Amino acid sequence: RQALRRVAGPEVDFARAEREHQLYVGVLRCKLGLQVLELPADESLPDCVFVEDVAVVCEETALLTRPGAPSRRKEVESMKRVLESLNLNIVEMVDENATLDGGDVLFTGREFFVGLSRRTNQRGAEILADTFKDYAVSTVPVHDSLHLKSFCSMAGPNLIAIGSSEAAQKALKTMQQMSDHRYDKLTVPDDAAANCIYLNIPSKGHVLLHRAPEEYPESAKVFEKLKDHMLIPIANTELEKIDGSLTCCSVLINKTPEL
Repeated sequence: RQALRRVAGPEVDFARAEREHQLYVGVLRCKLGLQVLELPADESLPDCVFVEDVAVVCEETALLTRPGAPSRRKEVESMKRVLESLNLNIVEMVDENATLDGGDVLFTGREFFVGLSRRTNQRGAEILADTFKDYAVSTVPVHDSLHLKSFCSMAGPNLIAIGSSEAAQKALKTMQQMSDHRYDKLTVPDDAAANCIYLNIPSKGHVLLHRAPEEYPESAKVFEKLKDHMLIPIANTELEKIDGSLTCCSVLINKTPEL
């Protein structure tokens, strides 16, 4: 009830939200064999399930962000403790003029695109560029959505999944103009369904978690054309009511477990 949301809407079914989240965690941990570290729940921080927004991790470096919503800034503390336990190089965003939500950060494997939204500003993008100097960083205006990744994400090593709305297509055009690289695109009818999770797992190959057919049937049909991918449909009906997408609920870290 207290989570932030862009527009008023139906109340979240808490029991169903828990079941959907447990399924999400179960897919990562049991089906895909990933090591999953769960942050403690904090009843004073109603948006804390959306861990993606408070950290951007690339290689051995983790940038702790300064979320655009002041009510979310304390979320960074528990994320910092977990990332420190992984011996990552921690960079903290301490400039009070900067805001950055991880949901506005699209890393393609070659470069970063950063959405300039109500939650992320130019100074936040500049600090990200200073942190990850090995990669080009381009900014993309975001007007009609919460985050850049509300309507796009990576669906493969060189493949951008993108929604069909005018705003999504305009953002894609900006990204194409900014980049020296030509990406393939996968256009889906529903903007929300364009947020998916791509993983390249040595024992499994190309893996894609995407929104379930019962939620977005036409978009699911588009994903089914990806014959080289292991496709895993995931329902996200409840967290979507408070602007949550599939990528929001995890931070992916490519790190060999210490034996």
